Amino acid sequence: MITTAGRESAVVEIPAAARVPAVASEAQLRTLLAGLSGVDAVGASARAAKLATRSLKRETKRQALDLAIAMVDLTTLEGADTPGHVAALCAKARQPDPADPSTPPVAAVCVYPDLVAVARERLAGSPVHVAAVATAFPSGRASRRVKLADVADACAAGADEIDMVIDRGAFLAGRLGQVFEEIVAVKEACGPAHLKVILETGELVTLDNVRRASWLAMLAGADFIKTSTGKVAVSATPPVALVMFEAVRDFAESTGQVVGVKLAGGIRHAKDALRYLVLASETAGSTWLDPHTMRFGASSLLNDLLVQRRTQRTGAYSRPENFSVE
Repeated sequence: MITTAGRESAVVEIPAAARVPAVASEAQLRTLLAGLSGVDAVGASARAAKLATRSLKRETKRQALDLAIAMVDLTTLEGADTPGHVAALCAKARQPDPADPSTPPVAAVCVYPDLVAVARERLAGSPVHVAAVATAFPSGRASRRVKLADVADACAAGADEIDMVIDRGAFLAGRLGQVFEEIVAVKEACGPAHLKVILETGELVTLDNVRRASWLAMLAGADFIKTSTGKVAVSATPPVALVMFEAVRDFAESTGQVVGVKLAGGIRHAKDALRYLVLASETAGSTWLDPHTMRFGASSLLNDLLVQRRTQRTGAYSRPENFSVE
């Protein structure tokens, strides 16, 4: 059964198994990643498609809708963003459906670093976190000095979470040590803020690369691995999500460390979010059915979740325009 976990229970206990050794060199990193099993792309697609056919009973669906809402990182990442727009987004994040106070708040509001202070002020006293994209989002094409300054600015302004992008060019060119070291440096710059590492899976070409990039990010200290910036043509897909949830499951079994998964890019409908919840549960287990270990990066998704939630509770179809559009 899918249930909504308490927002304060952030610590998840998993028995430690054989430890993955600390990475001391690029050679050791290459050896660790080369030891990962290959991904059967056809099998992964078939498995993801089969899971998408699962249906949820009425009460389980109601619980799942609440859980999905609580997992949303409500996001605005446009060049035209203004303080007023972010303030309105924060109000919606705190109380997504003003007509129904039982609606859970979302997990976080995600903005550019220069708007973190606005979000921090508007979300004060609420359980909603402030997330900021950084490290030359979305391209990741900047010097490490600039990337770390970007992170430092966001954290100084009050960000609870940092969403960084990896250098996909370096990864695809085989400069794995460079990517690893950069994640380590960003993690250190984050201080107490949680780090989500964006793999930009649509540019990684193969599912084998998705698995390797997932493990690289986790070995470097990621608190979450994330599919996409949402700025490329192909973002989150079920086969990619399957591989990433397998990676965090296997990493937890090997190290005792629980790393979250954030799915972002192209997830606009409640039915898709619910299918991803089923996929997470069936692939990695109930540990990941929690806002502390699974997120949806989205903007338009929230309204469809609210429409479906109200429909489930009232029996009457609600229109998307009944909810604010930010």
